[in-house]
This record gives sequence, C-alpha cells and structure tokens, in this order.
Amino acid sequence: MADSTSLHPCEALAARIGADKVLLPGSTGYDASLSSYFSPQAAAVRPTCFVTPQTATDVSDVVKLLTSSDNGGPYDFAVRAGGHTWFANANSAPGGITIDLRGLNSVDLSADKSSVSIGAGATWDAVYGKLDPLGLSVAGGRVAGVGVGGLTLGGGISYFGPREGWTCNQVTSFEVVLADGSVVEADERQNADLWWGLRGGSNNFGIVTRIILTTFEQGLLWSALTLNPVTEVDRQARIYAELMAAENYDENASFLTGWAFASQQGLSVTLNQLVYTRPVADETPAIYNPILDLPAIRNASATTVIANMSTLAQNSVALQRPQAARYMTATVTFVPTEAMIRATYDAFDASLSLLQGVAGLMWAVNLEPLPPQIYTRGGADANALGLAEQSGSLVVCLVSPSWSDTAHDEQVYEAARSLMADVEDRAKKLGVYHPYIYLDYAAPWQAVIQGYGEESVKKLQKLRKRVDPGHVFTRKVTGGFKIPDEC
Repeated sequence: MADSTSLHPCEALAARIGADKVLLPGSTGYDASLSSYFSPQAAAVRPTCFVTPQTATDVSDVVKLLTSSDNGGPYDFAVRAGGHTWFANANSAPGGITIDLRGLNSVDLSADKSSVSIGAGATWDAVYGKLDPLGLSVAGGRVAGVGVGGLTLGGGISYFGPREGWTCNQVTSFEVVLADGSVVEADERQNADLWWGLRGGSNNFGIVTRIILTTFEQGLLWSALTLNPVTEVDRQARIYAELMAAENYDENASFLTGWAFASQQGLSVTLNQLVYTRPVADETPAIYNPILDLPAIRNASATTVIANMSTLAQNSVALQRPQAARYMTATVTFVPTEAMIRATYDAFDASLSLLQGVAGLMWAVNLEPLPPQIYTRGGADANALGLAEQSGSLVVCLVSPSWSDTAHDEQVYEAARSLMADVEDRAKKLGVYHPYIYLDYAAPWQAVIQGYGEESVKKLQKLRKRVDPGHVFTRKVTGGFKIPDEC
C-alpha cells in the first residue's frame, strides 16, 4: 500500500473514508453533483473531486486529512449544503476539494415534538414534509431545495420570522466539526460563544453537521400573488410604508413588494407576494385589503392559495427553477419610509437603461420587511447580526435577475452593482440607510460581516482566534463571507 503522504488528496480521502464517498471527474456521481447546483455559474466550477460524507465522523476525517501537513496539506476546500448560493466558488472549490453535505440529511423529531434535529445537508422541503402532517413547523426557508445549513448560518428569513424570529435564533444546538477535526456541540451551556457566532457568522468557524431547531404548532397558510401597473407606485409606496411601520406590523404577516421588467414583453409591473400564517377559513386577511384593492394588470387577478409549507415551498421553485436561467442576487438595507420606497422604484426604473440587449432578461427588485419582532424574538443580541440596538422596521432590498446568455453576465452584474449603489446613495440622502447586509442575498463583492458593526466583528474575531487559530476556514475554505483580519 502506498504511503498516504504520496497520494493525491482525493485518493487519500478515498482510502480514509471509502472510495464510494469520493466522486471523480467523469463519473456519474460527479456529474450529478454538478447538475444539482441551483445556478449555472456555481455548476460551472470543477473541483478535483467531490467528497460525500455520511456522518459527522466522516466530516471529521475529511477535515483532518485536508488540514494536515502530513499529507501535503493544508488543501483548498469548499463546503456545500443545498448548493443554492449563486456565484462561482461560493460552494465549490475550483481545483480543490468540495465537501458535499447532502448525505447528512436526517430529520428527527424529538420525543416531545418540541424540537427537530436536522442534518445540515437536508433541504427545507424535506423538513416540512416531515412536520406538516403533524401540524408542526419551524421558522425555515421558503423555497424547496434551499439547504438548511446555509440559510441558517446566514440568519434566515422565513414566513414565520415576524412571529418567531430569525431562523438562526431558533437554533438550540449546533453540531460542528472544527478545523482540528474535533466534533463539538455549541449551545447555550457549552461553547456558547460559538453558538452565538454561528448565528449569522456563516462558515468561518467550522463545518456544521447538525442543527436542532425549535418547533411550533402550525396549520395552513394563506398566500396570494398579485400584479399591478407601475403607475400605482405612489399608492404602493404609501400602503407599504404604513404596513411595514413597527407600530402597525402584524406578526402573522409576511410579504414583499417590488417591480419586475420582462424583456420578452418589454413590460414593467408591480408585484406583491402576500402570506398570512394564521388564516381564518377562506377569508382574506384584512391587513392586505389595501393591496388587493389596487388595480390589477389585465388578466392577472390575484392567485390565492391556502396550503401547507410543503406546497408553498414547491410553488416557489416554479418562479426560479434550478439552472433554467442564469441567476444572481445582491442586497442593501434601509428604513422603509414612503419616500424611500418611491426612490427605490426610481432607481429600478433608471437601471433598465443599463440592460439593453440582455437576452431572456427578468429584472426584479423586491422589498422584504424586517419588523423589530424578527430580530428581537430569541434575543436581538443572541446572534452576530449586529441589530441589537435597532428598534424600528428595516427593509431588505433585493435585486434578483435572471437571464439566458453567459455573454451578458458582466453586463448584468455591473447593472446590479450600479443599482444597489444608487439605492444606497438615495437612502443615505434621505437619512434611512442601514449598513446591515443580509448574508443569504449578498453578492460576492459585498462586505457582509463588516456590516454587522464593529462590536460584532470584534467578538467574531475573538471567537475565530479560539476555535480556528490557524484561520483555516478564512484562508483555505473558498466561499462564504469572511471575517476581516484584526487591525
């Protein structure tokens, strides 16, 4: 047998955890892994091999080998859960090793049904498929196929956020493999600093292999999607500014509004996605009447659905099917005043001039409110997001285009960057800008962790020094938004 120090890392991994768990280029498993990514940009990255651990012990063995100098390391590697982050190298290592966590997909309800233990590679639709029949749910992702690990470590917006809080604030325990290969628990009693840091700190500290979330009783949800002409933007801004205000916010309401331009039709429309988590029979929630009273686009009357989370999560996939187009997201945060909502539309409208000739373009901008309840449930200072002092509502402004031709990638990226800069500038002029950047929507050029604020950054740096003194997850792990170096 060859000395492990002379083996290529993929060969060494095969010898360590089993050849069936290492997928090499040209194999069916390797190709299947590539095709499972959400965006073509992510799927275009070619790692030297995929490693598919089935247990936390497997993950530990992989990390030990990849970080050890005994085998020629440390090596570059990446970690993927659901594979939904859109940009290249976010969840795959070009020329390195990609650790695919999808084999860690267990969903186990506690005996008293108060919590659910979930493998970090599971997807939210699998979680809802287990909980819906029991009349239970968790404050998790809204789209089938999104991974539990990635969304949770970035904060996590859900339909239940205003009522239950961030997804990350619902985590009672993380199982984590650290840079030295040790497997530790992080909860309120042990490794409490790591428990705090993983709530928004992304992949800077280790590989999360299991997450325990609090459950709650949940029946069907009411949902509607409506389209209005953009000529109603003044009324739209007035209505949503009132609905989003902290003093008016209904904790059972989860909604977004925005605008979309479809190049095929040459048409811009106003869009509204409305969800209510405590519906009464077939009645329309009164809070949404002002929106539903807006004139609708001809032949586009409101589509209303009363369904469980599994159905809503699957319905969301139909809006953006994996690899059906090229995708991206970027985001900025501000206080949702009437003037700022109106200014955001103006920025959206102005940005269309930057997109001439982009084939198959759907240019969409959404505003998603963050009422104070979402960041105070479970303790505003119980996570790394830096919103402990925030008392009013914020809104996450998301640009999420799709287009068909790789030749237009840079044009779209630059248009998105320009639009976000324009929105930020308008927000600053109106005195409503906020530096927080929602990690799960961020583009690779955005300084997410810095947006959490100096106090949070210093705590994250201190935590990293304790659990990853060699900065393995900062320097050798591609993807994720990194903690800046200490000054």
